[in-house]
Amino acid sequence: MAENNKHDNFDFPPVGRKNNRNQRFGGYWTYIIIAAILIGYQFFSMPTNPERISWQEFKTNILAKDEVKEILIVRNGGKANIFLKPEKIETHDKLVSKGFNQKSTGPQYYVPFGTLEQFEKNLEEAQKEYPETADIHVDYGDEYNWWADIISIILPLALFVGIWVFFMRRMSKNAGGGGGGGIFNVGKSNAKLFDKESNIKITFKDVAGLAEAKQEVEEIVSFLKSPDKYTKLGGKIPKGALLVGPPGTGKTLMAKAMAGEANVPFFSMSGSDFVEMFVGVGASRVRDLFKQAKSKAPCIIFIDEIDAIGRARGKNPNMGSNDERENTLNQLLTEMDGFETNSGVIILAATNRADILDSALLRAGRFDRQIYVDLPELKDREDIFKVHLKPLKLAEDIDYSFLAKQTPGFSGADIANVANEAALIAARKNKSAVEKQDFLDAIDRIVGGLENRSKVIKPGERKTIAYHEAGHATVSWLLRHAHPLLKVTIVPRGKALGAAWYLPQERQITTKDQLLDQMVSVLGGRAAEEIVFGEISTGAQNDLERATKQAYAMVSIYGMSDKVGMLSYYDSTGQSDFNFTKPYSEKTAEIIDEEVKAMVSAAYERAKQLLSEHKDQHRQVAELLIEREVIFSDDLERILGKRPWTEDGETIQPEEL
Repeated sequence: MAENNKHDNFDFPPVGRKNNRNQRFGGYWTYIIIAAILIGYQFFSMPTNPERISWQEFKTNILAKDEVKEILIVRNGGKANIFLKPEKIETHDKLVSKGFNQKSTGPQYYVPFGTLEQFEKNLEEAQKEYPETADIHVDYGDEYNWWADIISIILPLALFVGIWVFFMRRMSKNAGGGGGGGIFNVGKSNAKLFDKESNIKITFKDVAGLAEAKQEVEEIVSFLKSPDKYTKLGGKIPKGALLVGPPGTGKTLMAKAMAGEANVPFFSMSGSDFVEMFVGVGASRVRDLFKQAKSKAPCIIFIDEIDAIGRARGKNPNMGSNDERENTLNQLLTEMDGFETNSGVIILAATNRADILDSALLRAGRFDRQIYVDLPELKDREDIFKVHLKPLKLAEDIDYSFLAKQTPGFSGADIANVANEAALIAARKNKSAVEKQDFLDAIDRIVGGLENRSKVIKPGERKTIAYHEAGHATVSWLLRHAHPLLKVTIVPRGKALGAAWYLPQERQITTKDQLLDQMVSVLGGRAAEEIVFGEISTGAQNDLERATKQAYAMVSIYGMSDKVGMLSYYDSTGQSDFNFTKPYSEKTAEIIDEEVKAMVSAAYERAKQLLSEHKDQHRQVAELLIEREVIFSDDLERILGKRPWTEDGETIQPEEL
């Protein structure tokens, strides 16, 4: 038994790992060694360079002494190579210093000439002058630099091949390097694999709010951890789940938490990673992804932004050409629910454009569950603030519920940005802790943009802006269903010259009266300009745009027009994105335009009436705004009186006032 274990102490290289020692001498080292040998051969095989001399030197110092053995006239080089007699070489110090000796084959000197005829004439006259040189052998020839010719052919070819290899490697790394980074692996999936050995620190504790969606995602992990609990009654584990919701609500964060919580392999890939310039690459990557997943089942595949490949087929304006996205989608549909079973592989995908996805992708059997991840409510925002404010040094006056009330409509990503901006603002002011005012400044910075106090505004324009913003504040204060006002400012922020800040009410449904009151509040600025100055300006452009869009939505989507009737021309499925015709006739379009114009005009007249009835209070608000630049709801309450309605628009009883 002892002999059978004698190999246990030997160190064998791990399976699948290349020997680095052998790898050093492969690849490019072979080409480098060959190039060095060729260059060395050329260098050592070349004869010693001959010495250049003039004709007069040659005639006087060499030819006259009868030291010449042979002359080779190079016709294509414009020179004459001089070969000395062997016994005469060592008498020339220059030649000896350059390494010439009696065994050197030569030439030892060369004489350049202008024209061949002139050189022949000079040589003939010199031989007549020195008769003993008449027997010198004179020959003619041409010289060829074979290495220069070879390099001139090989160098451009090598340069072309090098550029081609460079671009192919770059494309393979960017496109399909998951299978090894080579050009032949471009069809391999480059999904990132996370398993229990990966150091993923995000867990479900880091996902705050949205308890229902979080519970659905946690259940998927539970399916894989203990499948018997769900299958013992005959049920089947869901094949896929689709996370749907606005941007920044935490869909990808939930997927990261799944990767951190699950004790099974987790493949993460973006939808755009499947689409490539090469035809068929997307489908090949889908096949390779599912092949890897099946080999590691049970596991989870997460495809982020699946709308990149899941768009409804036949809706792409590609003029009938081959669509790589559709080929990729077809392969994905086949892999998710085809003849082959994917037992133990759960598909998780995320998108914020579920309306454009193909119906075959959304059916049961592929994505059995659609988990809607909506914008967080008040309690959810409070929990999200607790998560993102945990690493910050906070002052004692921080109230999470107050911050949650100040951020209606904010997503989880927006709240994370608020926390970071508040910390930066506090650091900019050299504070030791992040205070309440820093968070308010951060919210203003994100919603309205950066303050621009250096912008030069003329006094007349400043007065117009102040009365415009005071018009918004006064009208909204006097309307029952308008959003509660927080503050009004004439300090420029971003592109806006002034702004009125409201705290939107979190409603699940909105009535017609509420929409009309909001429209009147939006048009209060334009109405104030006309009443006070008797003219209008371009400052109300954004107000008019908002009012017009809201009126069109009321008439053509919500069915709030008597003339148009209870009809909605909105297509929530997204199937009419590429239709060039309207879903209604020209006559109906004219009625819609008339109704929108009448609705906006009525709201504008109502705003003018309110400002005319409270002209003095409007003027006081505007003058106070010019003086302070920023006023708050307390100042409006002091000038206009307390509102007789609650934040929800309910009438306050007299004893409550």
